[in-house]
Amino acid sequence: MKEYQTITEISGPLVYAEVDEAIGYDEIVEIETAQGDTLRGQVLESSEGLVAIQVFEGTSGIDQNASVRFLGETMKMPVTEDLLGRVLDGSGRPIDGGPEIVPDERQDIVGAAINPYSREYPEEFIETGVSAIDGMNTLVRGQKLPIFSSSGQPHSELAMQIARQASVPEEEESGDGEGSEFAVIFGAMGITQEEANEFMQDFERTGALERSVVFMNLADDPAVERTVTPRMVLTTAEYLAFEKDYHVLVILTDMTNYCEALREIGAAREEVPGRRGYPGYMYTDLAQLYERAGRIEGREGSVTQIPILTMPGDDDTHPIPDLTGYITEGQIYVDPDLNSQGLQPPVNVLPSLSRLMDDGIGEGLTREDHGDVSDQMYAAYAEGEDLRDLVNIVGREALSERDNKYLDFADAFETEFVDQGFDQNRDLEETLEIGWDLLSMLPKEELNRVDEEFIETYYREDDSERKIVEAAD
Repeated sequence: MKEYQTITEISGPLVYAEVDEAIGYDEIVEIETAQGDTLRGQVLESSEGLVAIQVFEGTSGIDQNASVRFLGETMKMPVTEDLLGRVLDGSGRPIDGGPEIVPDERQDIVGAAINPYSREYPEEFIETGVSAIDGMNTLVRGQKLPIFSSSGQPHSELAMQIARQASVPEEEESGDGEGSEFAVIFGAMGITQEEANEFMQDFERTGALERSVVFMNLADDPAVERTVTPRMVLTTAEYLAFEKDYHVLVILTDMTNYCEALREIGAAREEVPGRRGYPGYMYTDLAQLYERAGRIEGREGSVTQIPILTMPGDDDTHPIPDLTGYITEGQIYVDPDLNSQGLQPPVNVLPSLSRLMDDGIGEGLTREDHGDVSDQMYAAYAEGEDLRDLVNIVGREALSERDNKYLDFADAFETEFVDQGFDQNRDLEETLEIGWDLLSMLPKEELNRVDEEFIETYYREDDSERKIVEAAD
């Protein structure tokens, strides 16, 4: 293995070195500094006679006397079922004081694209225990459903709640008790030490760590490592899902920090920037991550993704949420106004969407009335929201009795359905029962999106007046 002492330039996280042989793209590099430290890096660009290397630990301590070794392989993640319950850094090395990982195999972190012909359509329900998601924006196995938030919002608490509570309801027909197991892989990118401590305390307090693998890239870790972390996470997820038959939920937070790292590296390479300074290839880069979610025919396991991103300036036209929305199958909005009212979690169901929800709910999947209840509550809440704007102009006394009922419904929907606290785990039955309690505030003739049969079965005649009085109080 050749060693080169031919470093010509150091620019931010990048090192440029002259070579006399062909070096492969994405090849792993070891750089030994004059002080004896060994740093890891990856070939970012390779041309005849010159390579650009991004150094994971940062370029501090590297000078022209440093030695460069090319290892002849791309970056690989050591994978084994024993990773469950472990905490790793952003490069996949244990930081929990546990034993070294003895891998079953080492897999390339870039992964292999799932053949579209082999993809199985996602249509099986994942229960998160959060009514605003389960009831109104249902998550299904193999889906990618991002959470759009903004700085200062409790998206971390929502992520912890989902990681703690998420489960795959057992298939009733499988009486042998040998269903696929459920695992959560949590990838944190660019979070503060305080946030990391909160996540770890919550995982350990609730016992969720036993079925989880946690990757931690902190804010003071190198930005270059941030570009590797989600690939490490997804490689581990694919191994557990497609080789060990786990249903894996991947939570990635915060994708905005990942994209900022891409921008930093692009600036160091002096690339021509795209929108707002982000690289022109950011869409492709994000798609390479998000499209690793899915199911494969003939395999029991699945990979489901919940990427979390903070929208700069709460602007959903910003390139990061904008491009993410093109690739993923919906979005969950965390709303600052609902958060200021004290709702937990402050999910705004009106702009939220799960494009695969219709295929994952209904008879034999969740409950036969699920779709109708969701549609009717959405329509009623939307009407109540519109009427709130009208009340600000004409006052509540000018509204009809019907309009006042919709206003009461909107208030009750937020306080009883959306607001449940970050520690309450509601199963789907409870969520739908609360939905029917709320719909019973409205006259039967207003329920034009619900099948007559379901109204006869679930509508509560006696509850109608009680709910209206409670909401008015």
